[in-house]
Amino acid sequence: MAIRVNPKLIGELKRYGAEDVHNCYHCGNCSAVCTHADDVFVFPRRPMRFLQMGLEKRIEGILDPWLCYYCGQCSSQCPRGAEPGETMMSLRRWLTSRYDFTGISKLFYQSWKAEIAAILIVALLTASGFLWYGVSHGDIQTYDGPSAFLPSSMVHIFDWAMASVLVLLLGINSIRMWWLTTGSNEKTRGPWWAYLKCLYLLPLHFFTQKRYGKCETRRSWLIHLALMLSYVTMLVLIMFFLRLLQDGPGIRWAVHSFGYLASAGLLFTIGYAVYGRIRKTEVHLNHSHESDWIFLWMLLLVTATGVLQHVLHRTGTGMAANVAYLIHLALVVPMLTLEVPFSKWSHLAYRPLAMYLGDIHRIALARRPQAARAMESLKMAS
Repeated sequence: MAIRVNPKLIGELKRYGAEDVHNCYHCGNCSAVCTHADDVFVFPRRPMRFLQMGLEKRIEGILDPWLCYYCGQCSSQCPRGAEPGETMMSLRRWLTSRYDFTGISKLFYQSWKAEIAAILIVALLTASGFLWYGVSHGDIQTYDGPSAFLPSSMVHIFDWAMASVLVLLLGINSIRMWWLTTGSNEKTRGPWWAYLKCLYLLPLHFFTQKRYGKCETRRSWLIHLALMLSYVTMLVLIMFFLRLLQDGPGIRWAVHSFGYLASAGLLFTIGYAVYGRIRKTEVHLNHSHESDWIFLWMLLLVTATGVLQHVLHRTGTGMAANVAYLIHLALVVPMLTLEVPFSKWSHLAYRPLAMYLGDIHRIALARRPQAARAMESLKMAS
């Protein structure tokens, strides 16, 4: 079967943040020091080789970049300064654009101006819509109760409608990821029972990021875990306990205590990430794509405005609380509808899915005849 080569692939990947890929001469140091590389998933070396050879379709079908947590060990041990860790990060952005059937991810990753423009447009439309509803149905001086400017019942319905759209978009893109990496290849497709046997890996890796904990930079794993769990906690509170959160001005400690912990976790981890990227305190923070900065500032603004509207509401300043809430919602909507399915936050879905599919691949390869397995291992390592 003829293999199509894309000689411009490295140049294209530069728009996703790749640097110095040509410097790699395949000494294998990167894979040797990686805690997670093995004879099935030989990264970062294999993706680097495919990239240099312009094997676009081969890269499209591998899970390797998602199995890398970019601890920075490979980049620090590279004798040629080829930045294999940053290349894996760039490939994750590139693969995200491949899974996305809308083309929005590709647009965002290749143009930070387009991403910011989309965020501003969605934010303005959101603010206009909620402002119209509030003026038409309530009193801007009232935060909660029968004449509330933005009643929790309306916002709750809107949240669930938005969540349904997100699940649909991520669901379609996840199916595309499965097809490109697993379903279209009979060697890695695996038997039906393997999908059930390994199903527990999805929530396990989503909630614990346990493989990251095996990297030498254990602090980075804890920071990453705190950020993810804080975000998920806040999302659960908003989706299922919004009425209790918005009710007041008294504090419902059974609910709000989780909100306070999540907010503190978000503010601390965002501050840590921003400081680290500015001062370049760790290897994996030496390079920052524009999408990294947009994600961090969006998350900071969403968290800060959420805290502000909560404080204003508890202190009895209804109008100021409503204005802060309006701004908060105007930021939340583009954060969820743009950043989650099409940018940085999509990794929350793709990485645990890759861990899951990785075990499917191992089961499928183990069932093949020994000679075929040996040949496949040789191809994978080359």
